[in-house]
Amino acid sequence: MRIAVLAVQGAFLEHENILRQLGAECVELRNSSSLAGEFDGLVLPGGESTVQGKLLRELGMFEELKGRIQNGMPVLATCAGLILLAGHISGSPGAHFAALPVTVKRNAYGRQLGSFSAFARIKGIREETRPFPLEFIRAPYVASIGSGAVEPIAVIDKLPDGSKGRNTVGVRYKNQIGLAFHPELAGDTRCHEMFLSMCHA
Repeated sequence: MRIAVLAVQGAFLEHENILRQLGAECVELRNSSSLAGEFDGLVLPGGESTVQGKLLRELGMFEELKGRIQNGMPVLATCAGLILLAGHISGSPGAHFAALPVTVKRNAYGRQLGSFSAFARIKGIREETRPFPLEFIRAPYVASIGSGAVEPIAVIDKLPDGSKGRNTVGVRYKNQIGLAFHPELAGDTRCHEMFLSMCHA
């Protein structure tokens, strides 16, 4: 199985390490020529979404990847990757791939000092007694979910202002998994296993 990992900026190596551990071959996407050939899924990693979106366009990869996502290629998008997928970005006049019908807010919990950890049950991962460890680093906030088939798969009880309340931090929509947290930093492979099972289907 060949998984493409966007490798222009951000935390892509950690994803590759887990995917290889699970038996997948990784292809780093750095320019338009790296899109040659077929791959079974795509990882959009954390990092700086504005920088990643700019580089995707400048390096000639944006339209090709957008088409593949729209045509059903499985995608695992984490943190900045979730922002790249989102249909709407709060406070921004435009979006990037706009394939996932949610509205997100960038850096909703503050800058680096606003990073935090949590635990949650994630719908669709291999069931075990322990919840999944969630690492949030300059995390986006899922402000709203569009109508239709968007399914919340992970929820915590901390809102960006620190108060308690239902906060969706993971969604699944058709071929797309969007996570506000960093599963590649958790020391737990179950989110990546779920993604690879989509790529097998």
